[in-house]
Amino acid sequence: MNDCRKDNLSHFAVTVISKDRPGIVADITEVLYRLGCNLEDSSCTMLGGDFAIILIVSHEKPFTRTRLADEFRANFDRTGLHVHVRTLHDNEVCPVKEEGELCLVSVYGSDQPGIVYRVTRELADRTVNITDLNTRLIGTKETPAYVLMLEAVLPQGMTVEDVELLLEKLKKELNVEIQVRVITPVSL
Repeated sequence: MNDCRKDNLSHFAVTVISKDRPGIVADITEVLYRLGCNLEDSSCTMLGGDFAIILIVSHEKPFTRTRLADEFRANFDRTGLHVHVRTLHDNEVCPVKEEGELCLVSVYGSDQPGIVYRVTRELADRTVNITDLNTRLIGTKETPAYVLMLEAVLPQGMTVEDVELLLEKLKKELNVEIQVRVITPVSL
């Protein structure tokens, strides 16, 4: 038995994608509230004109993926929200213990193919674990600028300074600004 999951809870990953509009998060969480679900973790963003959210929810057993999916379907078929519900298994609901230093890497420069790939490949090749990533195209049509922000956990023994040195060559090759800084976790 996995000791990080409570025996009496079922866990689900819920993904929702829709054209953006005010009230999507309230509509989603209303369904969860009415069913008695607990929202354990979530991430949402706007991508172009679309809205995407991923949630990890729990409910006391017995509770099924089918019941959760049916409730969303009944409420959202008419609104254009596309919902996918997946049951999580024991080994998928344990919080990840981040062993190394947390850092934020920001990249800013002229839009060009390969920025995300080149930066993330350099990090992956050194076992840096990316935990969050966002990109935005800003500026004007004539002078577009690209912004990449990623949060990462450094492997034991690697420092923020090591990451800065690692990305220095890319900074020159891509002609972009790259900054790396420590993120101080908050304890409650």
